[in-house]
Order: sequence, then structure tokens, then C-alpha cells
Amino acid sequence: MSDNKPLLWVLGGGAFAFVAVTTYWIFALTLANHMKSDLVPPDRASSYIHALIEANRKNYTENVVNKLHAAGIAEAIEHWKDERGVPLPAQFLLETGRLVAQKDFKFSFRLASLTPIYAWNGANTDFERRGLDAVAKDPEKPFQGFVKLEGGRFYQSIYPDYAVNQSCVTCHNQHPNSPRRDFKVGDVMGGIIITLPIDVP
Repeated sequence: MSDNKPLLWVLGGGAFAFVAVTTYWIFALTLANHMKSDLVPPDRASSYIHALIEANRKNYTENVVNKLHAAGIAEAIEHWKDERGVPLPAQFLLETGRLVAQKDFKFSFRLASLTPIYAWNGANTDFERRGLDAVAKDPEKPFQGFVKLEGGRFYQSIYPDYAVNQSCVTCHNQHPNSPRRDFKVGDVMGGIIITLPIDVP
């Protein structure tokens, strides 16, 4: 158990830093809304949060997953909760999003796909389906807009999620649940959906 303490500190510290910075941007967006100010427009706030998500996953991949693999300490595996390993980068993002969603911010982010390995990682609304289709066809710009969801009015941004390395491609192409098996490195595999509260009681 003691061998895992440095890893737990790294994961815990990374998650804490992510939540702290995300909280700052949610506070700024909420303050701007209450002041009826355009200080932080929702599309700009979404771009900041997306940049943070991407940097956090890249940092985790390069400085945790790759180093643990090179040192022969642990591998990133799908069933990391039940076996000796650490989350895959996509799972790290999903788990961080799950922890953030537990806060009372009415804010969330997650990975989704039109061809998900698991059904719960698919689109939840027509807006999300259209957005995932749009970024797959034109990944140069996010798909964004105001939406009505349970609990109020939100702003959603959907950014392309790329197959950044061979491990992403191999996992999806070889997984028994995968409906698509022809991904290549650089392909858009799905999207990162960021949901910000606008008019929420």
C-alpha cells in the first residue's frame, strides 16, 4: 500500500488543482451573470475550462501514465478500480468530471461520442447529438449554444476529442463493446461537453 502513496498524492493534487481553478471560473461566470455584465461571456468561459481540461489530461498522460509505465510501476487500465493500475487518460477526465459534478455548481463536463463503448457515454439530447456530429465534420470550431435543461437555462460547448495516441485507438478498436473499429491516430473520436449554468435558481 505504501508504494502507491506518491501516486495517490499526484492524482489527488492534480484533481484538487483542477477543481480549484474550475471553481474560480464558475465563480467569475456567476458573478458576471449577477452583475448583468459581459465580463466573462459563456463562450469565453467555456474556452478557458476546455484549455484547462486539455492541459490537465496531457499532464496526467505524460507525467503520470507514461512515467509509471516506463518505470514498470503501474499501467493505465480500464478496470483500474478493481485491479492494480491507474485510470486511462479518458477515464481520468471522466472521473474528474464526476467529482466536479458532485459540487453544487450546476456545472459539468464529460466525454461523449456518437459511437460510445458504453451507452452512458453517448449523447443525452438532440443538441449534444448535433454538436458531436458537427465537431466530427468540422473540428476547427466548437459547437455552442444556450439550452434548456432540467433546472434552468445552460450554455453548452462541445469540443472535438481526438485520438491523441495509439493507445486510444487500440482501446476503442479492440474493445468488445465498441461499435466502431477503424479509428486512426488523429481522428475525432467524440467530444468534450462543457455545460455552464446561466439562469439556474
